[in-house]
Amino acid sequence: MSKLLDGQTAVVTGAASGLGRAISLTFADHGADVVVADIREDPKEGGDPTHERIEAETDQRAEYVECSVTDYSDLEVAAEVAGELGGLDIWVNNAGVISHIDFLEVTPEDFDHVMDIDLKGVFFGAQAAAKQFLDEETPGTIINMASLAAVRTGADMPVYGPAKAGVQQLTYSLADRFGDDGIRVNCINPGWTETQMLAESPMAEGEEGQRFQEMLLGAIPQGRFGKPQEVANVALFLASDLASYVNGERIVVDGGFAHT
Repeated sequence: MSKLLDGQTAVVTGAASGLGRAISLTFADHGADVVVADIREDPKEGGDPTHERIEAETDQRAEYVECSVTDYSDLEVAAEVAGELGGLDIWVNNAGVISHIDFLEVTPEDFDHVMDIDLKGVFFGAQAAAKQFLDEETPGTIINMASLAAVRTGADMPVYGPAKAGVQQLTYSLADRFGDDGIRVNCINPGWTETQMLAESPMAEGEEGQRFQEMLLGAIPQGRFGKPQEVANVALFLASDLASYVNGERIVVDGGFAHT
């Protein structure tokens, strides 16, 4: 297998489970050491912790860092650990929560919870990464996890959709700000993907949830939900030199749903 990230070090937030886990394992498979930054060590879907699996299955180093993206000092620690592993090269702002709630029922606490993690956490994660890149005087890449909801949202996502749209706009702003410094900033907009987050959502519950999923599948041209590995493959592309002239871009990974 080619080693697209040979000798590089990545920080992935929310890397214990789901998309972050798939991205971390893929990066390690392609030669990167990985800082697994998450509020929990054990994956929601079960199995060995991400950092332990990396070290057991690859030749790469991996470190788990307990990290809440709402705590800037945690983000700084993650960046520092990457520096100790050889220098930060890649930062993936993946940690996030999803919210399905009617607009009229949203409380200030609901709003702050989603925005603090999904937008503010990405903002300051990118800031911690950019400062580390500039301190090390090395080029780097930041990958922000937006969402299909930034492109095509619904009535039950009045907070989540705007948060992810903010991530997309932040990506464009940072790409402009840091392009001359050799720092590329892009975002991925995953659609419906088979993760534990989807399995635990209200849309997966009961007969109504089953009907909703069948409706969704009928609207996705490829007729299925995505797999975490398919999103991780896009992250690998953006992190590698294959995307050396890709900056300020969003890549929607949704089987064509956004354009139906």
